[in-house]
Amino acid sequence: MTWQPLADAGTQGTSGATAAQKTPLLNGTWVLAVPEADAASTALTDCATVLGEHGANVVVLLVDGGRDTVKDVAERLGEAVAEPGTLSGVLSLLSFDERPHPVHGALPVGSFAVLALLRAMTELGLEAPLWCATRTAVSVRRSDVLARPAQAQTWGLGRVASLEHPKLWGGLVDLPERVDATALNRLVSVLARTDHEDQVAVREAGVLTRRVVPAPLDGPEPARPWKPSGTSIITGGTGALGGHVARWLAGNGAEHVVLTSRSGGKAAGVDDLVVDIEKSGARVTVAACDVTDRAAVAALLEKLAADGDVVRTVVHAAGVGVLAPLAVTDDVLFADIASAKVAGARHLDELLGRESLDAVVYFSSVSAIWGVGDHGAYAAANAYTDALAEQRRAEGVPALSVAWGPWAGGGMVSDDAKILLDRQGVRLIQPETGMTALRQALENDDTSVVVADVDWERFAPVFTMARERPLIGDIPQVRAAVAAPDTGRAEETAEVHTLRAELTVLAEADRERLLLDLVREHAATVLGHATPDGVEPGRAFRELGFDSLTAVELRNRLDAATGLRLPATSVFDHPTPAALASHLQKEILQDTEGDLPPGAELDRLEQVLAARAHDDIGRVRVVMRLESLLSRLNETHGPGDRTDAAERLESATNEELFDLIDNDLGIS
Repeated sequence: MTWQPLADAGTQGTSGATAAQKTPLLNGTWVLAVPEADAASTALTDCATVLGEHGANVVVLLVDGGRDTVKDVAERLGEAVAEPGTLSGVLSLLSFDERPHPVHGALPVGSFAVLALLRAMTELGLEAPLWCATRTAVSVRRSDVLARPAQAQTWGLGRVASLEHPKLWGGLVDLPERVDATALNRLVSVLARTDHEDQVAVREAGVLTRRVVPAPLDGPEPARPWKPSGTSIITGGTGALGGHVARWLAGNGAEHVVLTSRSGGKAAGVDDLVVDIEKSGARVTVAACDVTDRAAVAALLEKLAADGDVVRTVVHAAGVGVLAPLAVTDDVLFADIASAKVAGARHLDELLGRESLDAVVYFSSVSAIWGVGDHGAYAAANAYTDALAEQRRAEGVPALSVAWGPWAGGGMVSDDAKILLDRQGVRLIQPETGMTALRQALENDDTSVVVADVDWERFAPVFTMARERPLIGDIPQVRAAVAAPDTGRAEETAEVHTLRAELTVLAEADRERLLLDLVREHAATVLGHATPDGVEPGRAFRELGFDSLTAVELRNRLDAATGLRLPATSVFDHPTPAALASHLQKEILQDTEGDLPPGAELDRLEQVLAARAHDDIGRVRVVMRLESLLSRLNETHGPGDRTDAAERLESATNEELFDLIDNDLGIS
């Protein structure tokens, strides 16, 4: 990850209210959500003042994340925004509240407040952009102090919110320690941007934006050779990932491996794991220890110290893999998912002696880096460990946070999820590859790395479907994947020429029917249905089961069938099969209307009609349409006759067409 300078959007050189008043950047109503416990602080009141000076009608919303329910927040927000159409945006400063939650004490009140605000906005159906501000929760360079890792939870939660609620999401902005007039003016410039930059930091030198960039393949020689020694603790050590790490550590020199988990020696497969480790010559301790329980962690470390075991390596791999959309994640579920990662990291950090440590490794997740649907609470927890690693590294602790993609060989990925991930371009990390990457990160003395096997050409169109994602925009494969314009024509195959020829000569009702059948057939294939019967013409694609991945697949199929190059959002821009079919007709015929089809298209049409000899109704409708067109071209009939013939064709029933067929064949 890296940070790049971003030009201010309109407030360069303005550091006071007078200059700001001359160039208002905001309009309409802006809700400023602030912690109720700290509503009178200078930073919060100054923020409201600056928003007003830049043209906003500011409404302050007080929230107590330790007490207020989603219903409470929704009611007050609804009262604050009497007319939703006038709401231009929401700026949350709720993350500033770092008090421990009164019930879920491992997590800050601010995280629950942000979640409640997001859920309240979804329940009210608001789509004005929600911006969440933090303060020194990220570090943009080595000299930039990351002082508040607890607030980084909002960054993980927000990255998932941007995927699950793209129309509602505005972005994340981190403020400096000293929030002065210049910083607030720059904050306003961020809120006023229209370029989809949604992960930014305001600093004394300016505004910076976050990017994920590939690690160089020909980097410098390792900063240090790394080899485990002494005692290594692995939280979540009896799980699949913990087992891979334990075998690797033992095989590379660890003298004593301590496997901790809630179930301890009762965990499935633990006996075989112990045998494997002991074969490498290492001693093994399996301990039932809930890392969310500070007393239990302290007791374990005290026993190790009493036995003369010096802890030199810690791998915090414990985590809860429960998934849920943010819109249905209540406080209890959020705490259950996030606490194992957050509390465990905090307890180990507070209780371990730093002087003896060779490595502290936090197993994080790509969900905290670019977001993964249904991973909101999990991403929030992992964003905290990412930030904690950066903070401790600046203090001299050899901390490393590795944001892993999904693993093969166990872990939290179900069989159905594996299939879906592969279709999205996300491949599973093989254990051997993962351990090699971990060694490289340790030997390069890295602080934060992402290890994932991604086919960016397949992943990027899905990931960027709902909105632009500048975060990954500097990856070369992503640039290539999204560079192709979303308009114009795809490959002109023989089938495409045939479709266009048919549409040129068919009556309006038959055009609609043909394209609707086309949409329904491809939609059924994408959804895995045997027939199109389950794809109702007037039912919304979302209700039919379409998500971002299947929407892109349907778009790709329709591109190939029609010769168009449709936007990836077509399925949601035209929300039913009937609406999409109507849109296809306009796009296909808009530049051919009034032109005669070329000879090649007529040849293809002749072939199609011959192939449909068994389809009397369809064939006769086309033949009659052609005869009507020929009569117009040859002017063999008067205008009235031509109009009458066309009208008879448009309104002919099947029974009438069968009569025409009989006459045509000489049967009657």
